Amino acid sequence: MDWITRLLSFLSNAIVNIGAWLQGVLMGWGLPEPTALLVVRAVGALAVGFFPLIVVIFLIWAYRKIAARIQGRLGPNSSGTWAGPWGILQTFADAIKMIVKEDIRPQGIDPIPYNLAPMLVVFASVMLWAVIPFGPGGSLIGADLNIGIFYILAFSSAALFIFLMAGWSSNNKYATVGAFRSVAQLVGYEIPQLLAVLTVVAVAGTMKMQGIVGAQSVIFLVAMPLTAAIFYLASLAEINARPFELLEAESELVSGYFLEYSGMKFGMFYLAEFMNSVAVSAIFTTLFLGGWRGPWVDQAPILGTIWFFIKMGLVILVWMFIQITLPRLRIDQMLSFNWKFLTPLAIINLCVTVLVNKGITEAFPGGAPAWTRAAILLTSQVLLVLVVWGISALGGQRARRRTWQAAQISELEVAA
Repeated sequence: MDWITRLLSFLSNAIVNIGAWLQGVLMGWGLPEPTALLVVRAVGALAVGFFPLIVVIFLIWAYRKIAARIQGRLGPNSSGTWAGPWGILQTFADAIKMIVKEDIRPQGIDPIPYNLAPMLVVFASVMLWAVIPFGPGGSLIGADLNIGIFYILAFSSAALFIFLMAGWSSNNKYATVGAFRSVAQLVGYEIPQLLAVLTVVAVAGTMKMQGIVGAQSVIFLVAMPLTAAIFYLASLAEINARPFELLEAESELVSGYFLEYSGMKFGMFYLAEFMNSVAVSAIFTTLFLGGWRGPWVDQAPILGTIWFFIKMGLVILVWMFIQITLPRLRIDQMLSFNWKFLTPLAIINLCVTVLVNKGITEAFPGGAPAWTRAAILLTSQVLLVLVVWGISALGGQRARRRTWQAAQISELEVAA
């Protein structure tokens, strides 16, 4: 076991110090220090930018395999085909097909926003990864900003304008209607998502992503499960996942806002959707699962990155199961659920959690033990869920009583 520990320690030090090593090599080649530092940062930016692109290729493959297994589809689960072992090359073949397909442009489009929209949607998805901490320290994060979580929310909100650009500039009424419905969905579900994030920030006491990870001696999924559920539901709506898949409702909107896109432009929208799913999994892991925290990370920091990817993979798996199994809501059901239930619940949850957290701070001037703090927060959230469930049950009972009374009155009128 000693050689395993030494190997992990060597790999950890190599990854943590790779930037300093590369800068030293460049300076040894004669580059001045500012230029070498700029090159090192550019290489780091390229690595962060290409990471989601590489992950998405294998994510699409895994999604197809899991969906085929659950839904009984033989094609993606066939072995020994031309698509390589386990069909791993199918995604690469699809990427080549997208690149070489003809780029068809309808008449009457507004060319500048029409052509910018596919590029901007991928750009916004890539920029989310700049503040995701893959491990401890400052070497495994692009930039640990003081407002890291709100940087993520700002770029995720850019999709609203991009979808509107794509639909409006396409000179197609179906695409325009799809864009407006996308705006209605994204604007509505950004509110509970933001309120859930504010709840996490209030408890963690910081907006830095590494600070939020450091505040989770007990993961926030255990301490604040209701907040995690609100954030995850709102995020599913933001990334166009079922049961909120109305941004691209083929049976209703003829592919929605990107109806008039073909070839690689369509591929960029498709790619961005999967990239956003991976990004949401990484953000959820950071906010509620402790990010890179895990056993033996202090001895070998490289294990923090491994723990991060394991947790992120589990969240992606949950997203896949939801996406594959649940049906799609109607637009009125989706908006009613947000404005009449999820948003009021997020507001009440924020108020209750902040007050409870303030009470804990006042009751334990020296700082409450981690598990005590988590137990109190968990109790408050469970009580809130019970109260909401009771109110919902009472409201449903009254609604059923009114329906029964209306039916009785109709029967009497018919008999008369």
